[in-house]
Amino acid sequence: MEISLKELKPNESAIVTSIGGSAPVRRRLMDMGVTPGVKVTMRKVAPLGDPVQINLRSYELSLRKAEADQIIVTK
Repeated sequence: MEISLKELKPNESAIVTSIGGSAPVRRRLMDMGVTPGVKVTMRKVAPLGDPVQINLRSYELSLRKAEADQIIVTK
């Protein structure tokens, strides 16, 4: 089942399948280690929903909700 990264609940894990958005945003996310095939775990969601904190490649990364919405994952 493919969903966007922002739809994950805290402590849920998924595998990145694709990254959408404009080329500069996609390149920046890939430079930060968000690449297809990597396992990500949702750690925290801010009280107002923005930003979200994920764990991937053994480090924590905070993303805006709009960026997380462009990352497609499979549970």
